[in-house]
Amino acid sequence: MRVWVFGDNIDTDQMLSGKYLSVRDPAELAKHLFESVRPEFAVSVKPGDIVKAGVNFGCGSSRENVASAFIAAGISCVIAEEFSRIFFRNCINLGLLLIKIPPGSDIGESDQITVDLENYKVINTTKSEEYKFEPLPDFLIGIVKSGGLIPYTKEKRRRQDA
Repeated sequence: MRVWVFGDNIDTDQMLSGKYLSVRDPAELAKHLFESVRPEFAVSVKPGDIVKAGVNFGCGSSRENVASAFIAAGISCVIAEEFSRIFFRNCINLGLLLIKIPPGSDIGESDQITVDLENYKVINTTKSEEYKFEPLPDFLIGIVKSGGLIPYTKEKRRRQDA
């Protein structure tokens, strides 16, 4: 999977401009991801690509539409040293995997990486390096694997009713 690298303090306005707040179609929103800071992103991103950032990724306004745009663009995972709390939960609730990696992890632009959820590591095949990450609680992994909080809750209720 290809990596797109962003720095520290990337806020939701930089991810998706406020002028698109009235747009409800995630595919349309995906066409405008990072247009103010990386205009080539939306036309070049491919399904399975990964976004990597530094600290405080997702700060600013709470915008669930950013997470839905990431999913529509095919982003498989977001890796950062630190996430804004609300951004983190919005992404998980919509089924987008977020992983917190240690500071200084050497993952560069266009590196090829794999996320090993079972062994809690990110494998950088370009540089032959591995980075351990703190595992997410099982229920959060369940939400992501179910495609979001709503499908997860419906599935859990079905099992309880059976």
